[in-house]
Amino acid sequence: MKKSLLALAALGAFAGVAHAQSSVTLYGIIDEGFNVNTNSGGKHLYNLSSGVLQGSRFGLRGTEDLGGGLKAIFVLENGFDVNSGKLGQGGLMFGRQAYVGLSSHFGTVTLGRQYDSVVDYVGPLEAGDQWGGYIAAHPGDIDNFNNAYRTNNTVKYTSANYGGLTFGGTYSFGGVAGNVTSNQIWSLGAGYNNGPLVLGVGYLNARTPAASGGLFNNGGTISPNTPATATAAANFAVTTPSYAGFASANTYQVIGAGGAYTFGAATIGATYSNIRFGNLGAAYSTPGLNQYKGQSATFNNAELNFKYQLTPALLIGAAYDYTRGVEIAGATRAQYHQGAVGVDYFLSKRTDVYVTGVYQHALGETLSATGATVAATAGINGLTGSSSQNQFTARIGIRHKF
Repeated sequence: MKKSLLALAALGAFAGVAHAQSSVTLYGIIDEGFNVNTNSGGKHLYNLSSGVLQGSRFGLRGTEDLGGGLKAIFVLENGFDVNSGKLGQGGLMFGRQAYVGLSSHFGTVTLGRQYDSVVDYVGPLEAGDQWGGYIAAHPGDIDNFNNAYRTNNTVKYTSANYGGLTFGGTYSFGGVAGNVTSNQIWSLGAGYNNGPLVLGVGYLNARTPAASGGLFNNGGTISPNTPATATAAANFAVTTPSYAGFASANTYQVIGAGGAYTFGAATIGATYSNIRFGNLGAAYSTPGLNQYKGQSATFNNAELNFKYQLTPALLIGAAYDYTRGVEIAGATRAQYHQGAVGVDYFLSKRTDVYVTGVYQHALGETLSATGATVAATAGINGLTGSSSQNQFTARIGIRHKF
């Protein structure tokens, strides 16, 4: 009897130690606000929307100490709409992130649905990721700096921090039988953060991005490879007017870089991205795109942003972004000029109220999803495109973190 009691006591002690070495954290963000859109498909729109400054979410984050500096880690993160209660990211249960892996002093390796290196190392330097929200991201989030698209089936490596320097990369298996490169995604990046200076570079390459399971359409609900649904698939995958006509590319490539410098209460930053849609018309068949097969389209984007911490609780920001498209089929290059301003006031460490305004002006011509040459129209990221060259939106919101 004494031996049994001793055994139970030992097991209880062991369980207590194991529990102390493991932790699971529930966390989340609720972001809600009122919006004004001066041209939503030709009409004024007034509405409530969720997750503009940051996507509304809740998640579980856990670690387990395995000894010798090795830890097991996991994240399951859900996105949702506050107004309707619907799941975000195309209705996926854990559409924002879902991964498990191991971490040590050599770095971290994780497996699952994750962010690419452009998002990790360059994205935080654009205004949209700081104080502007997704409406202040680049037109259609064409360079994915604002994390419009996530990668499935991904192996990711993130280095340890070496005096402010970090680096990493991802590789996403396409998962298509008999075709290793279809839907394949890979990225590389590096960042430096030490004192007032922050730098970041990133590269992203995605094959057949609009195919079912591809980067633009990884919800897997429509198959662009079926000719009868090709046009619908193009519109489903990319609805933004700035590059809807280029989503049929066999390869989507982004080269990005950015930097920021803080002096006192002020921070000035800049980003640059080169976006290439290679071999148009290869991902799915649309008659209007056949004439462009084998051609490529390149966009260049540059942003200058500024923020100032007026008081510990009050932040103001401003940004200007310029996007220039390619000449194709004799069309004038599409150009997009965008300005954004924002004010963020923190009521506490976890709750803030904010106001953001964004104006976009489009020039030139571009391709529609059917391959027709059309006049470029404004399309602020995340909103229904304008029927004209201009679009303005403003938002008053509240964000609470838990």
